[in-house]
Amino acid sequence: MKMEQQPYSGVENLEVMSEARNYNEYLLRTVRSHAKPGDRILDFGAGGGQFAVPLSKSGLDVTALEPDGLLRHRIAARGVATTANLDAMQDESFDYIYTLNVLEHIDDDTGTLRQLHSKLARNGTILVYVPAFPVLYSSMDAKVGHVRRYTRARLEAPVVQAGFRVRELAYVDSLGFFATLVFKAFDSNDGAVNVRALKAYDRIGFPVSRVFDLVTSRWFGKNLILVACKP
Repeated sequence: MKMEQQPYSGVENLEVMSEARNYNEYLLRTVRSHAKPGDRILDFGAGGGQFAVPLSKSGLDVTALEPDGLLRHRIAARGVATTANLDAMQDESFDYIYTLNVLEHIDDDTGTLRQLHSKLARNGTILVYVPAFPVLYSSMDAKVGHVRRYTRARLEAPVVQAGFRVRELAYVDSLGFFATLVFKAFDSNDGAVNVRALKAYDRIGFPVSRVFDLVTSRWFGKNLILVACKP
């Protein structure tokens, strides 16, 4: 199974989200926290290398899978090994796979997770981060090609069906849930993100939201994070 090798429609959104400093630092810390020395790591759906590049520069062995040719070239130019699809990878060739805001773009997420399972070594770890709650689906989701947003059950089911054992599953960014509802209420239907509002929420709201997440992570949040292993 291949991710479609065609230009990604959400490049503009990727560039805007690079302004979300606290959000990106949180994701980078989270990804790094599950990496062990010597791990062979796959960034599945690496985008422009927002996470693969700093992880590689820190000494980790990272391969970035990105089907968009232009984005893949940018990553390779910064010294990170790249590939266009999973078919080029040998089975059980990675100890750790992370995929951030990618599964929601894929029609057959169960099939993709099965293929990721085959590329992961025994006792390996997979980290999945996706947007949560169908009620939050907006023109921005449509613009960047999101097929769905997830609930806990909707994410856990295909992961388990693919053969993984779930270790952690939680909602993230509780205040972001309400911020997204507000965005949707005033949605201009062009999928555009207000950069000033994004930066303001990232600098002020997101750190506070992470504190509230300690209480609300079982029930709601703008995103979901899942950590599983291959037994």
